[in-house]
Order: sequence, then C-alpha cells, then structure tokens
Amino acid sequence: MKNNPATRIQELKQFGEYGDVNPSITDSATYTFLAAKTMTDTFNGESQGCFLYSRHWNPSNKYLADALAAMEGTESAWVTASGMSAITNTIMQLCNSGDHIITSIITYGGTFAFLKNYLPKFNIDVTFVDIEDLYSVEKAIRPNTKLIYTETMTNPMLQISDIPSLSELCKKNNIKLVVDNTFTPMIVSPYLLGADIVVYSLTKFVNGTNDCVAGAICSDASFINALSDVNSGTSMLLGPVLDPMRSASILKNMHTLHIRMKQHSANALFIANKLKEANLPVTYAGLPEHPRHELLKEMMNKNYGFGGIISIDMKTVEKANKFMELMQNEGVGYLAVSLGYFKTLFSNSGKSTSSEVPDEIQKKIGMSPGLVRFSVGLDDDIQNTLDKIFSCISKVE
Repeated sequence: MKNNPATRIQELKQFGEYGDVNPSITDSATYTFLAAKTMTDTFNGESQGCFLYSRHWNPSNKYLADALAAMEGTESAWVTASGMSAITNTIMQLCNSGDHIITSIITYGGTFAFLKNYLPKFNIDVTFVDIEDLYSVEKAIRPNTKLIYTETMTNPMLQISDIPSLSELCKKNNIKLVVDNTFTPMIVSPYLLGADIVVYSLTKFVNGTNDCVAGAICSDASFINALSDVNSGTSMLLGPVLDPMRSASILKNMHTLHIRMKQHSANALFIANKLKEANLPVTYAGLPEHPRHELLKEMMNKNYGFGGIISIDMKTVEKANKFMELMQNEGVGYLAVSLGYFKTLFSNSGKSTSSEVPDEIQKKIGMSPGLVRFSVGLDDDIQNTLDKIFSCISKVE
C-alpha cells in the first residue's frame, strides 16, 4: 500500500454513469430490482453491487466512502450525517449494557457529554484518563472494557495520542482502539498505526468549506458490514444517512485536501513561531517545545505539516472575548466554532466547544479560562494576518 494518502485517493477510478469525470449523483431513495430473488438476497446480505434503500447504501455515499477508505488505508468506510453520529454509532455498535470504555478526559465537548451524560442510561461505564499517561490507561482496563477512545490531537489542549502504543495495549487486552482524526486528516493515518476504527467530522478539514455537516467511520469490512446490517446494524437502524448531494460535494473537496492541509499547516506554523518569538503563550504541535512534537513527527505522513490548529492563552475569559472581538473587527477571521474552514476561525474553548466539560474538570486538566483556539485559514498574505493579530493583542494588554 502506498504511504501517501493523497495518492491513494488520486488513483481511485470513479466515473459517472455516462463516463462523467465526476461520479453521478444519485437522488433516489429506493432502487429497482430486475428479479425478486435479487431483492431477497440483498436484504440477506448475499448480493454484491446492489442498492436497496438509501438509508442502507446509495451510490453517491459509496463513492465518498471508498475515497475515505483509500485515504485512511482501510478496507471500507461508512459516511454519516454528522461527526457526532459517526462517534455515537461506532460506540453503540461496539458496546452493550454492562460494558466499559476508557477515554481521554481531554476531548471534544460533544463527545465528552455523550460519554459522561448519555451512556449511563444504557449502563455503559466510562473511565476518563490522561491519554498521554499509558500507565493510567492500562490501570483503567477491566475485564468488561470494550474500547479505548481518543483523538489523534485532542480538542482543545492539542495533546498527541501515542497511537502505536495504545494499539499495542489494546491488542494485548483484546479491546478496540477508536481514534477521532478530525484535526489531522492526511497528516496522520491512525488505522495504519494500529487503530481499529477511525472516525471523522467531515464538516471540518475534509470538506473545508463549512457548508454542510457530515461524518465518517473507517475500518475493516467486517465492522462496516456490521454497522449496515439490516437486522442489527447501528447505522442502518438509527438512520444517520448523509444526503447524496452533500456526499458528492465533499468528494470533490477531498481532491484538494492535500493542498489545503499543507497551507493550513504552513500558515499555522508561521503564526506560532512568531508568537513564540514574542514570548506569548502559544501551543502548537509543530513547535519543538510541544511536549509531543517528536511523537507526532514519528507518526505523521510526510509533507503535510503539523496541522492548522493553534491556541493562545489570554488568561481570562474577559481578555479572550475582547481579543476575539477585535480580531473579527480587524478582519483576521470569524468568531465562530468549528474548524478547517478556508478563513480563520477562533473561539474561547471553555465557553464554547468545551462548555459541556464542567468547570472543575477544565481546571483539573489545565484548561485556561482564557484559552483561544485558532483554526488557521488559507490566507495568502499570512504576514498581514499576523500583523493584525499582534495589533489586537496589544489593544487587549
């Protein structure tokens, strides 16, 4: 298998129905069968290349899923209506009542809320750990542990998970490793490093234009087939189907993802270096001072950089809010949640995308109340952007 995820996508041959250079878009909810037996076989999972109903599979979603599987190096993939549906479907497919999950205490707020507040109704227990402390992770394993869940780069503290070591731990204890790779598509290939399942919010970098909400699950064929089984598959039965029009749009955007990730990374590294030189409290995995910089270098694919996410600690919520309002007024970008957009986005994590995490836990994990997370955009004149950021900082101080 080629090491370059962009090359794996590029080498897919996906033509439209009439030889179109873009795959045809299917807007049918249901599909006809030329023989009744074929319909029966399809419901029983005994036929290949047939579509029965768009909640199960449709050609447009299959094109996108195949491209995602190529990018990740997995046998198969499944696309969903949101990143959260990818996360929740994966976990609910793997776990039953009475099971146990180990997860990073530093994780996206929606994921934290699902694990902490929602799963207890199903009698599924969750242990939150420092995912960088492998001893704590191993100590948390129980006989009923079904999976370890983490993010390649944690949101918003930008920790780096040691995927090969976590994989080794999981295999030794016969449990699954699920990795959210939303922050680092193409930069890191978790499945090829030993993860069993890779999930995405496609809304972010993969799509890149913030015009839709979508998710993905990438894994081996047996897990994806189980997800879509008409009798017991979580995704088939809960129905988080992605609209085919959106699938087609995301697929087109994937073909520029490698270019965009390089530019996001280059811009973020430039800003982070300049902020560091000014002795400002910046966190970026591309800086040698980042405690897991070398680990990420060992895991990452070459040529895509260290990603587009940085953070600045403005110490207090009040200073963070003033800083962000000034930046929006000066044209740095938008005060908005989400990431991976072609314009720079910024938000105060503790009061936005991590607001589901209680204040006492935010304090425990060292999340500053003034933490501002940046998703650095594709600005051509990045020096101009930097000058505006410094101007805004000076007005806050």
